[in-house]
Amino acid sequence: MGILSNCSFVLGPPNGWKFREKYQNNSSKCFLCGELLSKRRRLISKEKLGKLNFVIRSCYDGRKSNGNDDKGMHGERENKENSNLATMASSEKKSDDSSKNSPASISTRPPTMSPVGPAYSNFQVDSFKLMELLGPEKVDPADVKVIKEKLFGYSTFWVTREEPFGDLGEGILFLGNIRGKREDVFAKLQSQLSEIMGDKYNLFMVEEPNSEGEDPRGGPRVSFGLLRKEVSEPEQTTLWQYVIALLLFLLTIGSSVELGIASQINRLPPEIVKYFTDPDAIEPPDMQLLFPFVDSALPLAYGVLGIQLFHEVGHILAAFPRNVKLSIPYFIPNITLGSFGAITQFKSILPDRKAKVDISLAGPFAGAALSFSMFAVGLLLSSNPDVAGDFVQVPSTLFQGSLFLGLISRAVLGYKAMHAATVSIHPLVIAGWCGLTTSAFNLLPVGCLDGGRAMQGAFGRNTLIASGLATYTLLGLGVLGGPLSLPWGLYVLICQRAPEKPCLNDVTEVGTWRKAVVTVAIVLVVLTLLPVWDELAEELGIGLVTSF
Repeated sequence: MGILSNCSFVLGPPNGWKFREKYQNNSSKCFLCGELLSKRRRLISKEKLGKLNFVIRSCYDGRKSNGNDDKGMHGERENKENSNLATMASSEKKSDDSSKNSPASISTRPPTMSPVGPAYSNFQVDSFKLMELLGPEKVDPADVKVIKEKLFGYSTFWVTREEPFGDLGEGILFLGNIRGKREDVFAKLQSQLSEIMGDKYNLFMVEEPNSEGEDPRGGPRVSFGLLRKEVSEPEQTTLWQYVIALLLFLLTIGSSVELGIASQINRLPPEIVKYFTDPDAIEPPDMQLLFPFVDSALPLAYGVLGIQLFHEVGHILAAFPRNVKLSIPYFIPNITLGSFGAITQFKSILPDRKAKVDISLAGPFAGAALSFSMFAVGLLLSSNPDVAGDFVQVPSTLFQGSLFLGLISRAVLGYKAMHAATVSIHPLVIAGWCGLTTSAFNLLPVGCLDGGRAMQGAFGRNTLIASGLATYTLLGLGVLGGPLSLPWGLYVLICQRAPEKPCLNDVTEVGTWRKAVVTVAIVLVVLTLLPVWDELAEELGIGLVTSF
């Protein structure tokens, strides 16, 4: 709406436009129009682009003529408007002469409000028209007519009515009755649509919204949505996005090295430890004292980064056979875990819900497999006194951060080792622990996380909404993730809260075994992120509890 406060245009005759500049604001910044236009240029047709460019030119022309000259019209559009204005003026004059003798004043601006329906102000009309020009390109009504006549029919899908489809109503949703097996009908309609319209539109098979019952053949009632390809397909990665991804990756390297240095807290100089642990410390120590510890921190940093890269490789290997393109990963640095994982977007429309589940689970499963291998090997090495020189000392209360990982550590290291103030462990245990925690966070069934995508693909959007509310509640109460629950919850709300867009075939079920895998994964995620309270830790022998 900020653009309308500076630059405005009003609806003119049915076949023409008239534009004006608000006289009270001489500092109109039509550059804003250009900004909005540049952002949506890919989604605007040539015809609409010409109209919008005409809006901008008219604003500048009006400013040059102090807002009194309406000759911003060019070519046939100007002639048509002048002709219409003259015709309307002549008709008004004749009508007034017949009703009274006094000369009538002829208005150069026709009425903008329809006598039927709600009355809109000029500002509202301006807003509607500007949003129409700047919004995504809609489906051509002529194409809709052809598609209804040649694509749908009695043997495939009988259309009963149409509704808007898409986030901004830029598409058409055909509702009706399907006349065969939905997968076969959908494949046939996709093939015929390509023959009729070429590569212009994408056809989606979705569940019928607000359906009162199921399909007589079983399963939900289906509808077919139509969107232009340039509107429905994801945008290509820009140069700035590559730059941002590189900067985030460098920051993730730094946070991973920092994690490796922090794991050697028992070896660090006292002034360094005091500065980072004492809240009253003011003067920073000489950071060059940390340089000798960088080399010993690199193995742990390599392990954390390797887990994250292996996670992304899992996504790629699952997406490649299905011809699904992925964006570059945007790594999220974190000083506690080294990394919160990465944001990876789909750059292709997913063919079906099975692909959504498989690609979403492949990444965290690959990362979790490597993490658990490191964790298990590290625990075995921690129980071997021959490699004690490589051990690091960590507080025993660290193992209270996860019920699942704490029980495994207790089983391998024993009660005596776990019931001391500090525990000597191999750095691989820390790398595996951080990797498993990160994988568990990314598998939470909320938003556009890997777990949210898998939940949406396996059980549907409504189940994802319910599980998302439950996840936000548990994170807000600190039940999951302990001290990391708040920063992770804020990260999801800011970056990953929106569910994934529907697949081309968003109706066909994924099968029982995929649903079972998703369910088991969610249970393991809860056990991994569930911290152990003091009473239970004392009973299980996890960590040293000195008070209740």
